[in-house]
Amino acid sequence: MQIRELDVPDAFEVTPRQISDDRGVFLEWYRHDRLAELVGHALDLRQANTSVSRRGVVRGIHFADIPPGQAKYVTVAHGAVLDYVVDIRVGSPRFGQWDSVLLDSADRKAVYLPEGVGHAFVALTDDADVQVESYSSTHTVVTAGERQRVYDPSAGENEAWYVNDHTFVKGLDGKWHLFGITHEEPSAPLSEDFFAHATADSLTQAQYTKQPGVI
Repeated sequence: MQIRELDVPDAFEVTPRQISDDRGVFLEWYRHDRLAELVGHALDLRQANTSVSRRGVVRGIHFADIPPGQAKYVTVAHGAVLDYVVDIRVGSPRFGQWDSVLLDSADRKAVYLPEGVGHAFVALTDDADVQVESYSSTHTVVTAGERQRVYDPSAGENEAWYVNDHTFVKGLDGKWHLFGITHEEPSAPLSEDFFAHATADSLTQAQYTKQPGVI
């Protein structure tokens, strides 16, 4: 397999060698020893998840608090997604940097994300089947800064609202835009049909300004 470091430090794209014959295809899609050599410590598998998404669905940005944090190994069993890695580690010299990798069932690539890094993807096909293996480590890789809540979806509303999956985008106007699925409390995942929007002059601004919803 070939392994390439992404623009986000300590994150890697893994391209397996596929062997084809008249029976089909064989490949080695995960090597514990190769990854351990790259990241500098052993990885301990703690959880494995599968999501199946319709084309156009966006999931993320997801992350786990550190310490202890959660490293991830992501691949696609069926279909295709554009997978995003985002450096949200406070104090990182590449804070705000992101990179993306096309994951599909043709090239069968995978992405390794270190602790403290955000993960998201957009499904490019129907029934995009994404496999996520999560790892823990006894090593402290990065130290997180204090968590900061930059947007309150309940501001100006009569009822309490929450934000589910969300993302940040820097616009051509130089402002940062927050977009997120939002709904009245209590949680109702099957009824979430509204997209919140807020803006700020910088990614780390203390409070984002609420804007009219986009959907």
